Amino acid sequence: MKTPCVYILASKPRGTLYIGVTSKPVQRVWQHKNDVVAGFTKRYGVHRLVWYEVHESMESAITREKALKKWARAWKIELIEKTNPTWADLYDDIAKF
Repeated sequence: MKTPCVYILASKPRGTLYIGVTSKPVQRVWQHKNDVVAGFTKRYGVHRLVWYEVHESMESAITREKALKKWARAWKIELIEKTNPTWADLYDDIAKF
């Protein structure tokens, strides 16, 4: 089953951030956590899922991802801390997808 989703990973609270989009959030976040694919998240140890947002379509998820990437860092931190003030890893929360 596909679940269009925008997500933010962090290396630690208020650490390095990564914004991504996927239709398979459990699989994709697992890949980041386990360094399956070489790239930014592997290089900088960005493995903690700290925010996500489910969308009805992949098009709306991609639009949201592009918008978030243009945001100032402070706005991204505020977005995360609004729903996840302790920067807990939310990976287990998405297991239902």
